Amino acid sequence: MENNTDKFREDSIAKLEILKKAGVNPYPSKSKRNKKIAVFLDDFNKGNNATLAGRIRSIRSHGKIGFADIEDESGKIQIFFQSENLDNFKLLSETLDIGDIIEITGKPYLTKAGQQSIRAENIKVLSKSIAPWPVEHFGIKDKEERFRKRYLDISLNSEVKKHFIQKTKIIKAIRNYLEKNDFMEVSTPVLQTIAGGTMAKPFKTHLDTLDIDLYLRIAPELYLKRLLIGGFEKIYEIGPIFRNEGIDREHNPEFTMMELYYTYQDWEELIDFTENMLKNVSEIVGKPLPKDKWRNIEFDKLIKEKTGLDYDKNSKEEFLNFAKKNNIDTTIYHSKGKIADEIFKKIIRIDIKEPTFVTKIPIDISPLSKQLEDEPEKTARFLLIINGMELVNGFSELNDPIEQAKRFESQMEMKKKGDKETQEYDKDFIEALEYGMPPTAGLGLGIDRFVMLLTGVSNLREIIEFPLMKRK
Repeated sequence: MENNTDKFREDSIAKLEILKKAGVNPYPSKSKRNKKIAVFLDDFNKGNNATLAGRIRSIRSHGKIGFADIEDESGKIQIFFQSENLDNFKLLSETLDIGDIIEITGKPYLTKAGQQSIRAENIKVLSKSIAPWPVEHFGIKDKEERFRKRYLDISLNSEVKKHFIQKTKIIKAIRNYLEKNDFMEVSTPVLQTIAGGTMAKPFKTHLDTLDIDLYLRIAPELYLKRLLIGGFEKIYEIGPIFRNEGIDREHNPEFTMMELYYTYQDWEELIDFTENMLKNVSEIVGKPLPKDKWRNIEFDKLIKEKTGLDYDKNSKEEFLNFAKKNNIDTTIYHSKGKIADEIFKKIIRIDIKEPTFVTKIPIDISPLSKQLEDEPEKTARFLLIINGMELVNGFSELNDPIEQAKRFESQMEMKKKGDKETQEYDKDFIEALEYGMPPTAGLGLGIDRFVMLLTGVSNLREIIEFPLMKRK
């Protein structure tokens, strides 16, 4: 295979030289294209001249005539070209290959078989391909190779391209919904001095100019809350998040998240808002989610229903024993809440297929959430689970600076015991809270998982344009 690739490349470079000697620039900077293929086909019966451009998908010649199929973003068309119409017919016949990008000027032409085509009056090379393209019908079958050469995967697999188009439509629909509800899109730092806003392992880097360590953000939350303190009332941000954690069907070290903050609302009102928003977006993109009211169940009741363990009555050791019996690794966790959460993630969440809000999450795994006034060991927090995936994490935001400081201190104690997933103590954020933040409900929506759900793909990497891959 390597020898065939090298031979093709050698032949292609030789063809490049033939074009250059004939005075042809195989990589011109400008094209005169004035129509996309789909528009040309729509206007076919008008018989008007047009200039099209696209990549050659197939090419064949028979003496003094030739046929080629070209494709642009909008569609595919057959080209009919012959020596009597083209002065450079011989040159093109000798040098054009599958994969080349060309420009064609001509008129609509209906073949004897009734196929809509374009009769070429002029053909110009726009970009000469020197690497061999995979056979279009078969594409790239190896998954690793597909992700490494995503450009080929997109070009050869129309379904992959459709997924990314759908992803763009979904994000646009989210933005439109939020704009209609008077939310403002904002931007916060990707490089942060403290990895805050959630419990996750960050990527660390160093800024030479200031000689300080920085972290790629694991969440934008604490900066967004600073904007609330500054006076903004309804804000959101869509952008990249980085977590130095595992790679599987639901996780990638870099992913896209939307965080939203809605002042003077609480978590229960945010549940209704979330359900309405996701239903609306799914309808717009043609993949409607269930219309009936979505299920709502408390975290401890779900744990008891699936494991028999009572969160209020059973001890941490009993949760730990259950985890061990079910081969769930909890060695890095040092609180009952984290062990219960790991049990939930490993053996309970996967079976939740219909949209379900899991509510009243334990306080020791919710360091930024408000306590429930009547159940102080639980928080005003919810998770939205659909098809076994966590799509949304939302809660009434903790705005008591003294209580927030205590929560940070508790997280630091867990870190000392060896817990690697803790919330860092952010002194500057505590100071900001001391100036007063209004009662607020906020959420994080995993955009990639939401797209995964609506497109029906089975792995997150399918809807990330360039998923992280280990270098060869």
